[in-house]
Amino acid sequence: MFSRILVANRGEIAVRIIRACKELGIETVAVFSVADRDSLHVKLADQAVCIGGAPAKQSYLNIPNIIAAANNTRAEAIHPGYGFLAENAYFAELCETNGIKFIGPDPQVIELMGDKVKARELVKAAGVPLVPGSDGAVTSFNEAVRVADSIGYPVMIKASAGGGGRGMRLAHNKVSLREAIDTARMEAGAAFGNEEIYLEKYIEEPRHIEFQILGDESGNIIHLTERDCSLQRRNQKLLEEAPSSLLDEDLRHRMGSIAVEAARAANYYSAGTIEFLVDKNYNFYFIEMNTRVQVEHPITEMVTGIDIVKEQIRIAAGEKLTYRQEDVKINGWAIECRINAEDPLNDFRPAPGTVGQYLIPGGPGIRVDSSVYPNYTISPYYDSMVAKLVAWGNDRPEAISRMRRALNEFIIENLTTTIPFHLKVLDNAFFQKGEVYTNFIQRRMNNEF
Repeated sequence: MFSRILVANRGEIAVRIIRACKELGIETVAVFSVADRDSLHVKLADQAVCIGGAPAKQSYLNIPNIIAAANNTRAEAIHPGYGFLAENAYFAELCETNGIKFIGPDPQVIELMGDKVKARELVKAAGVPLVPGSDGAVTSFNEAVRVADSIGYPVMIKASAGGGGRGMRLAHNKVSLREAIDTARMEAGAAFGNEEIYLEKYIEEPRHIEFQILGDESGNIIHLTERDCSLQRRNQKLLEEAPSSLLDEDLRHRMGSIAVEAARAANYYSAGTIEFLVDKNYNFYFIEMNTRVQVEHPITEMVTGIDIVKEQIRIAAGEKLTYRQEDVKINGWAIECRINAEDPLNDFRPAPGTVGQYLIPGGPGIRVDSSVYPNYTISPYYDSMVAKLVAWGNDRPEAISRMRRALNEFIIENLTTTIPFHLKVLDNAFFQKGEVYTNFIQRRMNNEF
């Protein structure tokens, strides 16, 4: 096992990783920007190193400074968390070059699965079902028209190197197709430095179901069942739950087996996620793989009892999985609400600021992952997450009831947050029945947000 790990991230995920390391008896090194000098992850780590200015490019994306910090503190491994450099193959490779273990998959796998076109080609050869679409990247408008005419409108234009909902546009006809392609290319180029796009058939009212994967370096791969991430806004997840109200045991087994096969095709190890769309006829299609720990991993931990971050660390240290597929059982139901400093009544506009009183909820089945404390400032330089609030119950109604109680207990003074939005979701009759799909907010929230 490692003796010292550098955490190349900030906020709640950095705190989450530091806590896992402490439980494993591993020393931690925090890195921080000038703006994050007083952050909780800095206070909790055994050592802390300033790596640059407030903008992420000067600090959390500053690869030379992070590698130097690891070398200077003699860290044996780097955990990237999610976001920033977590899916940067060059960074993972540079860690290896410097004799530092990257806590994640092989750099070549990151690069392969990060390219949505190549990932589709790989899993298709392994028999994984795909959403009908282009065979590879689309290089011209005329080619896009031919593909769209073949699979039928509406179509979704997606960035090959995309993620987080960026570089995605919907086209209902040939007229809107050109504008959608141009916009997607421009957005993809700005966000990822890669304008390559491909086309997929738009699945109407789909569920977004993802399977948590764990694999070790000896080739053992299991899944930890599914998460339902259908409640989204502009392809950004807002609320997740595990398990999904859509899946029965047969569909869960079939999708889980396919997810494992997709990971096996990529020779995958570490924690990862295979993401699917499921249509109203229960047909499911692979959309992408995320080669990192997910924001919403706590709900899987709550229903399986498996610490995903600890497993990541153990796998990186060369240990074999101690769990077999038959050991994974679903116990109860968990819901996660992302509490962001955003104004849901003003198009979810970011609302950074300094927190006044900060009182987190508690009681049975409640978990709060956060790096915020009284008088802490939510910086405009980074994402607006305040906390991930997780509620567990014996069943879905109890999880909803506990989440409602916890949201009402949560006191965050001086900030506008998404708590009122989540309370309205929980009170929505369609949500309570489990009828949730990716356009739920537009269809079922009566233009409230």
